[in-house]
Amino acid sequence: MFPKVQEKRKEGASPSDLRKKAGRWLKERRCDLGLSQRELAQRVNMEYYTFISQIEAGRGRVPADRLREWSIALEIDPRVFATALLQYYDPYTYDMIFESENR
Repeated sequence: MFPKVQEKRKEGASPSDLRKKAGRWLKERRCDLGLSQRELAQRVNMEYYTFISQIEAGRGRVPADRLREWSIALEIDPRVFATALLQYYDPYTYDMIFESENR
């Protein structure tokens, strides 16, 4: 369930590429749960399901203040979810925090 992003980032993936990868990971999880974008939007209290589409396409990010809601909606432990997205959204901070743990 926890994505492996580091190899791709070191190959020079741009922030846009990483957002797209995050979106694919989120979409895969949503589909694994059998949820439509509209159903996920309802679970995370979003008025418009098109916001889900934008995030899954890499044109947006899960808002930091909504990470817990999204993790619950996607049935992923909140810490695992936040850590996974940190790899995509802020890989340098992820490395600073977890670098020694990954060696």
